[in-house]
Amino acid sequence: MSQYSEMRNHKFIIIVIDLLLILAAYVGAFYVRYNGFPARNWESFVSLLPWILLIGLFFISVYELYSLHRKSVWDVVSSVIVAVTFMAFLTMAASFLFREFALPRSIILMATVFTIILFIVWKIVYLRFFNKHSAGQVLVVGDNEETQKIASQLKHPLFKGTKIKHVQSNTELEKIDELMHKVDFVVLCPNISKEKKSAIIYQAIKLDKVVYVIPSLYELLMSRSTITSFDDTMVMAVRPFGLTWDEKLIKRAFDLVVSGTALILLAPLFILISLLIKLDDPKGRIIYKQKRLGLNNKEFTIYKFRTMIEGAEKLTGPVLATENDPRITRIGHFLRKTRLDELPQLFNVFKGDMSIVGPRPEREFFIKQLTKKYATYQYRSTVKPGITGYAQIMGKYSTDAEDKLRYDLYYIRNYSFWLDLIIILRTFIVLLDKTKAEGTQERLELKKKSAKSDDIYLNA
Repeated sequence: MSQYSEMRNHKFIIIVIDLLLILAAYVGAFYVRYNGFPARNWESFVSLLPWILLIGLFFISVYELYSLHRKSVWDVVSSVIVAVTFMAFLTMAASFLFREFALPRSIILMATVFTIILFIVWKIVYLRFFNKHSAGQVLVVGDNEETQKIASQLKHPLFKGTKIKHVQSNTELEKIDELMHKVDFVVLCPNISKEKKSAIIYQAIKLDKVVYVIPSLYELLMSRSTITSFDDTMVMAVRPFGLTWDEKLIKRAFDLVVSGTALILLAPLFILISLLIKLDDPKGRIIYKQKRLGLNNKEFTIYKFRTMIEGAEKLTGPVLATENDPRITRIGHFLRKTRLDELPQLFNVFKGDMSIVGPRPEREFFIKQLTKKYATYQYRSTVKPGITGYAQIMGKYSTDAEDKLRYDLYYIRNYSFWLDLIIILRTFIVLLDKTKAEGTQERLELKKKSAKSDDIYLNA
């Protein structure tokens, strides 16, 4: 059986067990609440059971609770808590919508607690067992700089025991083929020619090896191409970056509803944060305003709760925040870790300067620098910037600009309302993950450590 087929089988088994655990949690809740199954209440539960399992399957899929490969215990716990909490809210909504009032809220709440406990215990047991067999060998094909970055990421504790073999991108195919027989996975860096990349992928498929490809812009451009024909010749149509008029309409309507509702519901929180900022620094401003570039590089004013001392960049000029940055205030550290400093951007969304989901807006100073370095950086401005985005849920604050650019371009190329919804739901996980808010200094230190390491990879 191939590695890919084995992974799919594992996911299927995990999903089935998860759904059975949801059912077991409700049975347990009935026993605790009633010491049995009162007919009227049980009938109401049975009527809702298909919807309960469907809701469960939806959030298991959104938060990838079936994918435990290379996850830490905290990753699992945070994902389970957020996913099961959303399950409870939607189950309550379903019981109201389908008029199944005989299913008590107490049963749903108890079942939620039981589901969280059962999920965490079962997944940690699986995680511990799986980690014993997770070590393997990886072949990385690429230049030294690219391989060093991959190696530093594979040195993460979750990849403990992984052995890395490295060959340059100009290595002969015969040598690469020989090494592929001895490894479990293959990683292809973006600087490899299309012809060579294709040849390696074809050979890996024959050997039942999983290949991880770091995409180039060309590959991102082709990701949403459509098939048509010129007479009897098949051609691929590559559309420009940006959204169609109907996509823009749907996105704007969604932004107005979400930002308007959130501003009303979060008004008490806005007041509380404002008071805390004033107590921490009575003379400072509550709202920090800054010029950013948005859609088509049009300048707008972004709003944030102030997290730094007044005039933080008067002496240094525009610089990115680092870990333990002395310019950040006491309340500012908390606001940044919880991402609450971003809440005033809901006003930007309501005004139309930003969207709920999109590439993060950046200052003109940094955009000019990054555009010189990456010519494709200009395509980020073909959509409105967002409060959260694909780069934010997949990467970290310290993720390289090039990697963030790949995520942003992928999002623009593959935009859909469904993708926006998934990004928003997964943002709740980001809020609980402190590593997502790491400063740039931590990334630099990790690179230095990996550069000094003699045993992290073998040059073949």
